Parts: sequence; C-alpha cells; structure tokens
Amino acid sequence: MKHLLTLQDLGVDQLSAILDLADEMKTRPKAFANTMAGRTLLMMFEKPSLRTRVSFETGFHKMGGHAIYYNLMTSPLGAGKESVSDMAKVLSRYVDIVMARLFEHSDIEELAADADVPVINALTNFSHPCQILADFQTLREKKGRLEGLRLAYYGDANNNVTHSLMFGCELAGIECVVACPDDAEYRPAAEVLAAAPSTRVVHEPGPAGAIDADVIYADTWMSYHIKKDEMDRRRADLEPFQVNTPVMAAAKSDAVFMNCLPAHRGAEQTAEVIDGPQSIVFDQAENRMWAQNALMALLMRD
Repeated sequence: MKHLLTLQDLGVDQLSAILDLADEMKTRPKAFANTMAGRTLLMMFEKPSLRTRVSFETGFHKMGGHAIYYNLMTSPLGAGKESVSDMAKVLSRYVDIVMARLFEHSDIEELAADADVPVINALTNFSHPCQILADFQTLREKKGRLEGLRLAYYGDANNNVTHSLMFGCELAGIECVVACPDDAEYRPAAEVLAAAPSTRVVHEPGPAGAIDADVIYADTWMSYHIKKDEMDRRRADLEPFQVNTPVMAAAKSDAVFMNCLPAHRGAEQTAEVIDGPQSIVFDQAENRMWAQNALMALLMRD
C-alpha cells in the first residue's frame, strides 16, 4: 500500500491492520509520540475544512511530526499556472507524506501517480476514505465487529461518503442498504454500484430501508461543491429520506446513528435523532484523528 485514494486500494488484512493500530494508538497515545519525529506532512486544501485539517494536523503533531497547511487557492496549481504532475515531483523532494482535499478525483490520481511519497485522499468529489476508516473504528468500538452488521444510508447517495461507505461495506462484510430518490442526481455512481454489488439501493422513503439495521447513516444534503441556490429544490427532493424518529424506530433497538458532519438539524436528520442517545457522531469525529494516524504510520512504515 503506497497511497490511499479510495478504499478499493485496501484488502481485508490492510483494513484490519489500520483499525487495530488506530485502537492501539487511541489506548496508548504516548507510545507513539515519536512515530513521525523529524518528518513533515503537507496538507493541501482546495476545499474548506474543519475536522480534516484539525484532525490531521493535531494527529501528526501527537506523533512528533511537523504539518504544513497549504491553501491551493493561493498556489500556482490553484491559479492554473503549474501542473499537478510537476507539483507532485517537487513536493516529493521536500516532504515525507502528502494529504490532499481536492475537488476532482482525477487530480489526486495524478498527484499520486507522480509522487515518490505516500499520498492520502482527504476528500474528493468522488471518495472520502478516511471518513469511513474512522466510522469503522467507531462501529467496532460500539458493536464489537464489522462483519455481519447491517448499515442503512439515507439521503443523497451520489456523493463521496456514500461511495466510500459502499466500497468499505463490501470490503468489511457489512450489509449496505442505500435509500435515496430514484433520480440520477441522487443515485450512487454506476461504477461504484458495479464495484459494490452487495449494496441494495431502494427508493422508498420512510422506515422501510431501516428495518433490522444496526446502523443508520446520514450526510449533509448540501456538500461544499453544491450551489446555494439549489438548496430549496434539493431539500424538497430529499426531505422524504430524512432520518427521523420513525426511521430509527424501524432499526434494531440498539442501533446507532452516524453522520460524518457537518450536520444540519431539521434537514438530513431531526434534532432528536442527532442529539439523542443513539447518536455516535462525535465519536466518529474523534476517531478521524486516530484512524488517520494509523493510516499514516502504516504508509510510512512501508
């Protein structure tokens, strides 16, 4: 494993190794205080960020390393004056590992192809693998396992989180149900469906998709790349797929609710769901740091 661009880059053993190490780092953080001593992480951002920047920067610091924040909107690349390929070759001479939060997935593929150091996808419009690593660490903490769980995702399914959930569930042996409007704008990408044939996509709103689920998952209806003037139309399309009390009641009595954040109460889920006793959204947010630390440590070890 040289890079992580999507969860398709991982095998079952690699996924387990990342999660096992993440658990160990969370339990014994001082034991890893020098793991990245003398090393530098470059963090490239083309999109706004809260959890991604803070979790990566803090996590690398906890391992004894130095992290650089680089805003691509003020760079030659962002201005269209330097190629991704040239940037990758230059950065490989300076830093030890790169994480990038970009719009186009093809850009991070090109970056990885020409970099001599590990490259981590910290989010593109197509894929968000680090989020799902954190989600799976959290599920193992709460449920004691991954294989055999049933996860029901509600809402806009043509996005990076849903795609990565589908890849991850296929890899981990989790039964995945996606409930979304029957419209190309909201259905998972065809290439993802082909790569995750176990996923069941349903277009019936309400509780039906949640029956016997161990996990109910929602994501924002307004990702960063979506224009604000589309909000009213998207809300009308997606509101029938809101996670609310009836949806949670259809799941198992010990089901948990997940949202990768940011979350909008009264939109993709109601306040009583995200702020209720079944919600584990802030455990997910914390585990971004531990899962990413484990990933970086394993990439650097290789």
